[in-house]
Amino acid sequence: MLTSLPNLLTLSRIVLIPVILALLWFPATWTAWTAAGLFALAAITDYFDGYLARAWHEESIIGRFLDPIADKLLVAAVLFLLVADHKIVGHAVLPAVIILLREVAVSGLREFLAGLRVGVPVSRLAKWKTAIQLMAIGWLIVGDHGPTWLFVRPIGEVGLWAAAVLTLITGWDYLRAGLRHMLAPTGEAPSAEPTPAASPKAPPVISAARTGA
Repeated sequence: MLTSLPNLLTLSRIVLIPVILALLWFPATWTAWTAAGLFALAAITDYFDGYLARAWHEESIIGRFLDPIADKLLVAAVLFLLVADHKIVGHAVLPAVIILLREVAVSGLREFLAGLRVGVPVSRLAKWKTAIQLMAIGWLIVGDHGPTWLFVRPIGEVGLWAAAVLTLITGWDYLRAGLRHMLAPTGEAPSAEPTPAASPKAPPVISAARTGA
């Protein structure tokens, strides 16, 4: 149900995107810190919408549809604007590109496998990737508006590189799992196996939503 609290939290993440972008558009200390605060709030909802949906048994089709879209819209939009605003510059643009390409590739893979009624379990490493990625972006939103002694921008850039490395590792895990189905002879479906860091008890078809993929 769209009006359930988990779904409302997911929708709030989408609603916050234009507000965060509008704040980033105007370079000032208060806008940077406000945008960072709202981004942190959006990141927190990413955890609680999934937690509450599972705890209250309110997982829904619309929730499974909206949750990954909200995550990817938030990350992609903010990364684009941080590059345009020169808060991500030089070599730090490369991990941002890697992260965006991985999001597109994994989304395409999930869509393909969904047509085969095959789910790809989300690994713990993917959840760590998401957490590090969100924290790094938060630091980069503040950027040079933070205290000089805290090295805000360098910390954000290191975090972005760390997230990019985990992005490549987890992206390969998902691709390897998907290739077994892509390359299977017509009419034959390989036995389902979880990704390396996923629970061995995961069923062959699971929800791809409310995860940290």
